[in-house]
Amino acid sequence: MVFSSIVFLFYFLAPLLVLYFVVPKKAKNTVLFIASLVFYAWGEPKYVLLMLFSAVFNYASGLVIDKFRPKKWPLVLNIVVNIGILVFFKYTDFILSWVRTFAPESIPIFNIALPIGISFYTFQALSYTIDVYRRDTEVQKNFLSFGLYLSLFPQLIAGPIVRYDDVAKQLKNRTVTGEKFVQGFTRFCAGLCKKVLIANNVGRLWTMVSGYEYSHLPASLAWLGIFSFSMQIYFDFSGYSDMAIGLGKMFGFDFLENFDYPYASRSITEFWRRWHISLGTWFREYVYIPLGGNRKGRLRTYINLLIVWMLTGLWHGAEWNFVLWGLYYAVLLMIEKGFLLKVLEKNRVIAFVYSAVAVTVGWVIFSVTDVGNIIHYVGAMFNVSNLGLENRDFLYNVTSYGVVFIIAIVTALGFSKKIYTKLIPERFTGFKYVFAVLGFILCVAYLVDETYNPFLYFRF
Repeated sequence: MVFSSIVFLFYFLAPLLVLYFVVPKKAKNTVLFIASLVFYAWGEPKYVLLMLFSAVFNYASGLVIDKFRPKKWPLVLNIVVNIGILVFFKYTDFILSWVRTFAPESIPIFNIALPIGISFYTFQALSYTIDVYRRDTEVQKNFLSFGLYLSLFPQLIAGPIVRYDDVAKQLKNRTVTGEKFVQGFTRFCAGLCKKVLIANNVGRLWTMVSGYEYSHLPASLAWLGIFSFSMQIYFDFSGYSDMAIGLGKMFGFDFLENFDYPYASRSITEFWRRWHISLGTWFREYVYIPLGGNRKGRLRTYINLLIVWMLTGLWHGAEWNFVLWGLYYAVLLMIEKGFLLKVLEKNRVIAFVYSAVAVTVGWVIFSVTDVGNIIHYVGAMFNVSNLGLENRDFLYNVTSYGVVFIIAIVTALGFSKKIYTKLIPERFTGFKYVFAVLGFILCVAYLVDETYNPFLYFRF
């Protein structure tokens, strides 16, 4: 059963922190490894064994790959097993439902439950074994250290996808100063506020709008609804990443950033350098570049982009809308590489508007699973004969969510950080800690009465 990690953390984190700082240095990895398994088992008790199998298998694979290098068969076997497990749990029903359109309906659908975080920890495992083969990182001979890398609870469920080489030294030796701990707590609170105060609130509006009949939806309400989803998914996912990075710091780990104000982008190319950075980096390093990247001519570049984005779409889910979503971005990136980027460089305003509209349309494809409904929704957005600016629901929701929208826009575009820097002198660093505590208290108050609202990326 899917669980609320936020609520569980309130009961789980405090005793874990006490235990972690009390035990000797040699025992800290053991404490974190066991705690990570408990954290995962709380939500997926039957699949904790699958995650343990992944840890054992990929640890052993690393040793075999290192021993038999440059022979490729151990790496190929490792990739086949990892991808095979991912395909079985994530895509079996999708494939069978597609086959049933051509074959008798006697073919069963198994309704296989998706293990939480399997896409993330599988990609981490693959990055490790591939890097060992390439000699980009040293093989890990301590199972406990490798198991902790794969299962570390702050980023286990929804990323960021951490490369082993980025934390290898930290697994062996790390320290937590008082300043680093407070920085981590502050970052955690920032992520918690993003999720609870912004994402959960605007998500209610998207839930309401997505329940309409799309073919009769006024353009104003269609834009308002998908704008709400755009804010929801950004603050939901970046909020989780902030919480993961913050928790990591509290235990001595430094994870790389996963978001860099993507909605401030002026092209789709720039947007995907700023959004879900760890996933984009993974596909670039382990798929796009090995395929030849942009080194073998324009046609080959376009083919490589198409392959990468088909895989990126499928990585997000076993639905046709995700395939269409990947194709949509592949085409946009091809157009930009062909000529559009040079055009966009001439006018920053037009470039920003283009990027904002293109990304917003992309979220329609991402969030609406039925392809026919996607067409109806996009059609409603651009239906100038039914703007619906006087629509009662539109006016009511603009008024009701106005303050949240303003806060979301200012924060998503990075203005809030700039405003804080200008208004609060650098020497008054204590203010941000006060804001963090106040934000934490406010979030707890919200969660007391909040109905369960899981992170969106748990299902990927």
